[in-house]
Amino acid sequence: MTPRLAVWQMMCLAAALGAIAAFGQAPYDQPLILMAALVGALYFFSQAESPRQAAVFGWAFGTGYFAHALQWIVSPFMVDVARHGWMAPFALLFLAAGLALFWGLAFWLARRLNGHSAWGLVLTLPAVELIRAYIFTGFPWAMFSQSLVDSSGGQALSWIGPYALNLVMIAVAVPLSQMAQTWGARTLRYGAILLGLGGVVLPVMAPDAVSGDGIIRLIQPNAAQRDKWDPAQIPVFFDRQLQYTSAPPTDGRARPDLVLWSETAIPWVLDLAAPALDQIAQAGGAAAVAFGVQRRNPDQYFNSMVVLDGAGGVAQTYDKHHLVPFGEYMPFADLFARVGVFGLAQRALGGYASGPGPQLLEFGNLGRALPLICYEAVFAHDVNAAPERPDFLIQITNDAWFGKAAGPRQHLAQARMRAIEQGLPLARAANTGISAMIDPYGRVLAALPLNEAGFIDADLPLPRKPTLYSRTGDLPFAVVLLLGLVAAAIGARSREDGLKN
Repeated sequence: MTPRLAVWQMMCLAAALGAIAAFGQAPYDQPLILMAALVGALYFFSQAESPRQAAVFGWAFGTGYFAHALQWIVSPFMVDVARHGWMAPFALLFLAAGLALFWGLAFWLARRLNGHSAWGLVLTLPAVELIRAYIFTGFPWAMFSQSLVDSSGGQALSWIGPYALNLVMIAVAVPLSQMAQTWGARTLRYGAILLGLGGVVLPVMAPDAVSGDGIIRLIQPNAAQRDKWDPAQIPVFFDRQLQYTSAPPTDGRARPDLVLWSETAIPWVLDLAAPALDQIAQAGGAAAVAFGVQRRNPDQYFNSMVVLDGAGGVAQTYDKHHLVPFGEYMPFADLFARVGVFGLAQRALGGYASGPGPQLLEFGNLGRALPLICYEAVFAHDVNAAPERPDFLIQITNDAWFGKAAGPRQHLAQARMRAIEQGLPLARAANTGISAMIDPYGRVLAALPLNEAGFIDADLPLPRKPTLYSRTGDLPFAVVLLLGLVAAAIGARSREDGLKN
């Protein structure tokens, strides 16, 4: 940094820029502000006097960004304030500061590889974001590319995926952060302005989705998390879902082919729920009903989704395989249990067990669907890991854990990203919202507002042809990044040797 700035001033400036950048994410949805703050951060990076100073700036920038973007993380701890409330500020602080370590590493490495030029961050920052998506089970929430779901630039997800789109956004910001003293630099800057404005400001320009013959009913009971397991409230929410399931079709449509309830839609463990299953099947009539439920075997509990047949029997079962650490299970569970700390969302003492992995479910004339339970929709590579290409995606989620503003809306943005990447429609049933039918371009065709009870009958759009990203996944981008980093390291070593000679 410039000599006029003390370290604490540098860190405050970086954190402020990070917090401003988070306005690109829902519920604000202002990617232009995100890009402007990113440009500012890249400019100050180029003023760093050492790799260590660059790392401190990058860490502070990331801490401000994640603290603002992920402020909804305190909401789960407020459900049972007496038991968990004390953890809330620590959870936000440690999560934001921990995730920011990735950005600090990227800034440090860029300074080592490419000196004062911010072009090094075009490789290092996307690289650490890719690592963040995979390491320690992954947490790729609030990436820069997530801010583009409502913009034309977001459609690039179907070609290059979310991590490569991060690179594009950073590459656009770099020329804008530098002095343009030559004709070539000015040309690059004007090109970046046009590309950035086009990708960030212009709305989605894609053909209308083609509707198929299938209809899916999305059920949203709006059970607040503190009431969801209350014995006095359980009959209220269950009866509400039965009523919505048996209600006549809306808007002159035919009866739905599938009725979709949310995650853990009933409070009973599956093997004890036979009377409830009979009622659900009866309410569904000729339609299949799929819903979230806890399932167990003699040794384990699972967070599952089941599909009922017309007689109330379980025709198909999917067990969630990508669980939420510290939510559905506790790492080092025995150690934490000694001090009375258990996963926030787990209903079994030992937490949930992981299912075997992605699988497809059959839904007759609707085709085959890939089910995603809550958090699983955050991971592009989990969706790409489907054994075969499905006809549509299903997400069931609770989302009552996520508060009433940023969390549920950001989770919806993640679901929309998966639809764009795969070129597939996505049917989303969320307990407290936002339940929605999403087309293969990520547009919301029909939705129930947040924190409202109700249901909607939505036509299921037809899928697009397989996208490039759905065919390639992340491996080609990872290889390109690795080769670029190796080339940058060789170049940095050559420069050092030249200075010594």
